[in-house]
Amino acid sequence: MPEIMTMGELLCEIMRPQEGMQLYETGDFKGPFPSGAPGIFISTAARLGCPSGIIAGVGKDDFGKNIVDRLTKDGVDCRWIIRSGNGSTGVAFVTYYAGGERKFIFHMENTPATEPKAPESLAGMEDAKYFHIMGCSLMASAAFGREILKTMYLFKKNGTKISFDPNVRLELLRDPKAFDLVQEAFCNCNLFMPGVQELKMLTQKDTIEEAVEAAFGNQGLETLVLKNGSKGSRVYTRKGLELEMGVYPVEQLDATGAGDSFDAAFICGLAQEKGLEEAARMGAAAGALNAAAFGPMEGRISPETINKMMRNNFK
Repeated sequence: MPEIMTMGELLCEIMRPQEGMQLYETGDFKGPFPSGAPGIFISTAARLGCPSGIIAGVGKDDFGKNIVDRLTKDGVDCRWIIRSGNGSTGVAFVTYYAGGERKFIFHMENTPATEPKAPESLAGMEDAKYFHIMGCSLMASAAFGREILKTMYLFKKNGTKISFDPNVRLELLRDPKAFDLVQEAFCNCNLFMPGVQELKMLTQKDTIEEAVEAAFGNQGLETLVLKNGSKGSRVYTRKGLELEMGVYPVEQLDATGAGDSFDAAFICGLAQEKGLEEAARMGAAAGALNAAAFGPMEGRISPETINKMMRNNFK
């Protein structure tokens, strides 16, 4: 039975092969690549040996097959993925720029990606230690976001810890009510994994110190992992700053999914009863390995590659 569960969108990603190619220009693309932040997350968790499952939806088409075949190969429990005949599998088109910025066009709302409902029970999922939520999933559609939160409350009642990465995508933040769903997940999580700007946005504070203090106003929050890209991460508990982690130097080919892989490896570390420092090292290694490969979940991530990278020094 899964120890780590998530619920959210599964997508095929179609990517520009080089930096600076505008999406409005006629030109080449690469893909399809299996993607969607929850898919990247759960693939990483499964490849690291944590029993993992996902509640999601794809179409009965070749893109859906692309995604499910890959997750199955990675060891993800796919029994809660619906194969819907109501539409085509969701798709994301993405391009990159030299400064690291990305631009997306999502075809997700009103596709099977946002069709799943909250389960009536947690049959088969009772042993889950963590239920992971991503803000981009809550923003995909208001109705789907509410189903994810219903599922969150089921897991919370079960004693499962709730982890949350706000993962704010401005391209998806069209409905003002979506931010209310993000706030609700934030107020119910035990493990919070934001970026710096997301932390400030959700707490409405101007400094990191004030924002961290405000975040722990959530009495259920145990750990806050503040991710800051190439500057590494900081891990806070209710006692204060516990540790700071740097990054592993790699030649970055594609930043997509690095944060999702970090989340998964960190949570795997906790689920495997490792300490915060080792969990943070696992997260940093997984993020680096994912960024070193082209494609959202194409990093060479395994217990062996993670351990090999962890033997190296941080810069």
